[in-house]
Amino acid sequence: MNEEKRSTVLIAGGTGLLGRHLSELLTDEGFRVIHLSRHRNPESRFPAFQWDIAGGHIDDEAIGQADHIVNLAGAGVADKRWTPARKKLITDSRINSTRLLQRYIEKHGPGNFKSFTAASAIGYYGNRGEELLTEESGPGKGFLPEVCTAWEEASGEIAKLGLRTTIVRIGIVLSMRGGALPQLLLPFRFMVGTWFGPGRQWYSWIHIDDLSRIFCEAIKNEKLSGIYNGVAPHPTRNRDLVATLRLALERPALLLPVPAVLLRIALGEMADAILDSTRVSAGKLTATGFAFQHPSLLPALRNLWARRV
Repeated sequence: MNEEKRSTVLIAGGTGLLGRHLSELLTDEGFRVIHLSRHRNPESRFPAFQWDIAGGHIDDEAIGQADHIVNLAGAGVADKRWTPARKKLITDSRINSTRLLQRYIEKHGPGNFKSFTAASAIGYYGNRGEELLTEESGPGKGFLPEVCTAWEEASGEIAKLGLRTTIVRIGIVLSMRGGALPQLLLPFRFMVGTWFGPGRQWYSWIHIDDLSRIFCEAIKNEKLSGIYNGVAPHPTRNRDLVATLRLALERPALLLPVPAVLLRIALGEMADAILDSTRVSAGKLTATGFAFQHPSLLPALRNLWARRV
């Protein structure tokens, strides 16, 4: 086993959907994985060390063991209605966690680490209609673009320390174990599939396996740095996504719209996350030689359904 495969990866946000999947993949790749958590548990499958974002503290033992640091921490965007307090939590949880990691990286010396990999989201681009969006495209307008811009700026401060830093703008993550897909599947229990608003808005999606592989590649590949879109090569329209779900499930279902006005009433500003059209390119990532295992929607959905991952 080479030196790189003996490296230790410290993950903040390791118990979330992506964090759990990535931890398993990294372990399979020969890395040692440890987590930052509110509660210390060195005996767990992935040893957990304590951090307190509000209190500005990280267990030095965790930082001292880390060769690579991955930051996936942040309150769920779609978990609750966007009240002013919730919006503040969504923002602060991302910015303050990144700044805390920066402080401890500086404390231990940036030269003692091999890489820093951070999450962002395609919410950075906002509602852009038919525009094909690359990493060079500017931010959109609204709450999500504001959050993502500040989030990326905080991660950029770590890059300024001289540590190789990669930021992944994550698309709609498809997994049977969390995220958007289980919610989209719920109406099919009643032989109904629903699209939202006009249904023509672009959804830039990614299979959980491929997203984990992108983060793994960012850790392993010393040539990767900067910002990459974490999306599959073929985005789909919302209505087509629902129709493809019906094909993947191989069961009859009536496809119906949920009017945008009802979404606005039910979700308030959070409806933006559902109604915005964001057509995002994976071209920069594929140009590095990264090969998607699940580039097309129907085979990706069938794979997820068969494996329940």
